[in-house]
Amino acid sequence: MKKYGFGIIGCGSISDFHSAAISELEHGQLIAVSSRNTENSKRLADRYNVDAYSDYNEMLKRDDVDIVCICTPSGAHLDPAVAAANAGKHVIVEKPLEITLQRCDEIIQACDEASVRLCAIFNSRFTKGSQLVKETIDSGRFGKLTLGSSYIKWFRSQEYYDSGGWRGTWDLDGGGALMNQSIHAIDLLQYFMGPVKSVQAFTDTLAHERIEVEDVAAAALRFENGALGVIEGTTAAYPGMFKKTEICGTQGTAILEEEDITKWEFDPELPDDTKIRNEFAQQTNTGGGASDPRAINHANHRRQMENLINGIEADSTHLVDGREGRKSVEIILAIYQSSREGRIVDLPLT
Repeated sequence: MKKYGFGIIGCGSISDFHSAAISELEHGQLIAVSSRNTENSKRLADRYNVDAYSDYNEMLKRDDVDIVCICTPSGAHLDPAVAAANAGKHVIVEKPLEITLQRCDEIIQACDEASVRLCAIFNSRFTKGSQLVKETIDSGRFGKLTLGSSYIKWFRSQEYYDSGGWRGTWDLDGGGALMNQSIHAIDLLQYFMGPVKSVQAFTDTLAHERIEVEDVAAAALRFENGALGVIEGTTAAYPGMFKKTEICGTQGTAILEEEDITKWEFDPELPDDTKIRNEFAQQTNTGGGASDPRAINHANHRRQMENLINGIEADSTHLVDGREGRKSVEIILAIYQSSREGRIVDLPLT
């Protein structure tokens, strides 16, 4: 298997997790980084002894760059992603894929037309607990799915929002507690439960100043399979708690808190269930981002990058392509529309 050369566009805090993940890949290595902020790009380039560029178009001319990670602010993913695709590079985009469906679709179209892979970072799918829950749902062991809910009660200080001019803005953040912080859990919920049929929601800004977007949201969901659900997302719940996903059916319930499985009960009980409860009780080894956005583990970024490389090598699908990455953005935009218009909103959005 060849060793894939990686480039990174955007050298803010999230690039640290991408670069750390790349450094651990057996079949990947960081080649170059690019940022308009030369101090940031130099910091990252010096750490990994790679080249730094202020113009990503220059970096994209390199033949030894095969895959490009887009780590710019959320609403600035489109242009570098399209440029990377047009340069013949496979593209990894940090969540969200983009902040509008039209911009998501432009990235997807550009990658399709260039015949390159597009991967949207939703690394929560790659924890062992998440994979076990998904496999168990697909096996039918839950029976009929009845409720699927996500609770993301996190905390961000006022200083967090004040630290970057793009934070808390519609143009570059694309939303608040849902689009920035809760989107991983929302992706995981629809991955488990299937497509969302309709939403009704409230959002508000209750705790932070000088931001345009929501810091608290509550939504009721109906899934296409008939099940109901809830999404609660906030950055105003001190001191911040692990994100929690609850999946309930007529024959079983599983609760994930970050990487821990805190409930695993089925009828009938199987011999492996006790082992699962014990094995997955102490999986989380970071703060999960609940109160500190840097308190996450890059291991799942690495697993997702490995999944992409394996898909390229085997000419098979990878788990989170652009169309998969678009789904959570659509759910969040439907929640925003429901709150704004005070009504039930059906999906897909038109």
